[in-house]
Amino acid sequence: MATIRIGLDRLPPAARAAVEAHTGPLLTVEETAEGFNSEIAARVTSATGTWHIKGLRADHPRAWTQRREAAIAPFLTGLGPALRWREEVAGWDLLGFDVLNGRHADYAPGSADLPEVASLLCRLGETPCPSIELRHAEQRLEHYVVRPDLRFFAGPHLLHTDLNNANVLVGDHAAEGDRARLVDWAWATRGAAWLDAGYWVIWLIAAGHTPVSAERWAAEIPSWHTAPAEGITAFAAANANVWSEISTADPDPWTLRLADAASAWYAHRRTG
Repeated sequence: MATIRIGLDRLPPAARAAVEAHTGPLLTVEETAEGFNSEIAARVTSATGTWHIKGLRADHPRAWTQRREAAIAPFLTGLGPALRWREEVAGWDLLGFDVLNGRHADYAPGSADLPEVASLLCRLGETPCPSIELRHAEQRLEHYVVRPDLRFFAGPHLLHTDLNNANVLVGDHAAEGDRARLVDWAWATRGAAWLDAGYWVIWLIAAGHTPVSAERWAAEIPSWHTAPAEGITAFAAANANVWSEISTADPDPWTLRLADAASAWYAHRRTG
């Protein structure tokens, strides 16, 4: 369920002052519509620069997402935005990131963004998983498949796990193959290297791909070829159950679309 978004102007004065200690007086504040974890999400500018600010009350049930993003950020060079500062003040936890200029990735069939996303996932697959506290993929999925299948999801690799196209920004300023970046690392996870390609499959199907087409794009990621066929099928089953649960609890067009995509993938895996 989405966290209720509030404006930056509703921060306590001490918290606002802590932000401006880093930025200087704010000239513009553009509230961000995307994202579900943050109460504060805004792009701000001052005389000294531009930042993306994310924030939650320190006692919010999802306060752990702020801690996770702060912990993982130093290890994401070339993959995500740099974290420049963190303030825990006046009951708030606030993160200040560099702004990534770009647009949301287009996952539709034939999109020129698809090779860029594949390249991004290849780079992520080559990134060592840091020795920080992260949930394990098999823990996250343990209620959605039979226990023996959890072995397929375990591994030592760094995963993003939320391949919503709104979390992938594509810019035109970089060289081809290095234009995409991942934002919102709150659900960073440790697990089998091929799982992010699997998460991408579901979003590709939701964007109009057939399961066959989506798996062809997953196959552009080298780690995909390390996955046993029965492991992929187990992962598809797990996600069909995850999205069925989410869409039942929060039935809106986008959750239902993802539930349909995950179900279509699992049906393909069972019969293909």
